Amino acid sequence: MGCEITTKERAGVINPMYDCQPAGAQFAGIGIKDSIPLVHGGQGCCMFVRLLFAQHFKENFDIASTSLHEDSAVFGGHKRIQDGVMVLAQRYPDLRVIPLITTCSTEVIGDDIEGNIAQCNAALKEAFPGRKIHIVPVHTPSFKGSQVGGYSECLLSVIKTIATHKGAPNGKLNLFPGWVNPGDVMLLKRYMREMDVDATVFMDTEDFDSPMMPDKSIHTHGRTTVEDIAGAANAIGSLALARYEGGTSAQYLQTEFEVPNTQLNSPYGIANTDAMLQAVSRITGKPIPESLVRERGIAIDALQDLAHMFFAGKRVALFGHPDLVIGLAQFCLEVELKPVLLLLGDDNSKYKKDPRILDLKAKADWDMEVVCNADLWELEKRVKNPDYQIDLILGHSKGRYVAIEHNIPMVRVGFPTFDRAGLYRKPTMGYQGAMDLGESIANTLFAHMEFNKDREWLLNTW
Repeated sequence: MGCEITTKERAGVINPMYDCQPAGAQFAGIGIKDSIPLVHGGQGCCMFVRLLFAQHFKENFDIASTSLHEDSAVFGGHKRIQDGVMVLAQRYPDLRVIPLITTCSTEVIGDDIEGNIAQCNAALKEAFPGRKIHIVPVHTPSFKGSQVGGYSECLLSVIKTIATHKGAPNGKLNLFPGWVNPGDVMLLKRYMREMDVDATVFMDTEDFDSPMMPDKSIHTHGRTTVEDIAGAANAIGSLALARYEGGTSAQYLQTEFEVPNTQLNSPYGIANTDAMLQAVSRITGKPIPESLVRERGIAIDALQDLAHMFFAGKRVALFGHPDLVIGLAQFCLEVELKPVLLLLGDDNSKYKKDPRILDLKAKADWDMEVVCNADLWELEKRVKNPDYQIDLILGHSKGRYVAIEHNIPMVRVGFPTFDRAGLYRKPTMGYQGAMDLGESIANTLFAHMEFNKDREWLLNTW
């Protein structure tokens, strides 16, 4: 028995699990208030990513493109950058941030992004005196990495561009949850309010769950402001809840501005949430309130009702973002599920040395496999193998056909989830998220038992 950490043997990708770096950078960019990312590449590099966001959130997002054509491949796309920046500045009087996101084509061409930004800043100063627009260089070549690295790169570049100097302490806590749904952001903000902690969430996507107001105003935008970002250098500390999506930004703030950085496991499950709240209390001096202790108790009681009777020994395959997959694997251990297959979908060499995976390896008394640089073909290959005996799949909607084809129950979690309603507004983090996820797993298993007439009589006596 043990844990084997491997890498996909094939050089190519069949049925990819992730999208490209620019997709992740665009997601981070739209998390800022008064921000419109400008994607420097072909029209599809923007259009298809916007479609993916619209599928997941059922909302529309403002993302612009320099829309390169054949002539730019020969002569460069400098003019398209400058035209794009000026058009955005003219059309959007409240615009304050433009993440300038490169793609595979513009990285291969070798356009001088920083040089173009300097020219754009000069043109903006002349055309719009007294107005400040932050143009952020975000280098995200699509031929390496994934949306996970692109998110991290954009977040770090935004902080480097806007948080440029140390000022007076502001008493705030920087919170880096990583690429999570509005439901998780709202849960974390509620926890901070209940602890009386003034925290800035990077990036605050609460309004991606956009209301339809009587005055027909549009509220689909990020909430993290320029002032929030600039103030990150003056915080009392940073809490990085996602090693691969926010950890580098928290580390930069510590190195550059001496903002203490605490790196935690992503708060999926009871123990990881305990550790997060204890860290917040230690950094801020604020006690954990009785309301959260009670919420913890309710979650434990709910999970106890399910774990031994329905979850024990069930063999689970997980795929998606590394922080999510590893956190969910830790949650599985808490409720007696057996994570036997973890698929991490890009070429980041750090995964193999991740201490959380090594901890899982130490705790597992069954065969567990972690596949790096994986795709969904790797999932299907193992699902077909009777030695794996997969009872449950946890992952996003792109794995649905594997689950359907092989009649395996699947719980949607992560990004994108477009074949189930409203999942983006439901938390997965925290005590509430652990309870909701556990009950979602149970209900999926129950429905599968009934559909297959597999010991469904148990539900009469439960």
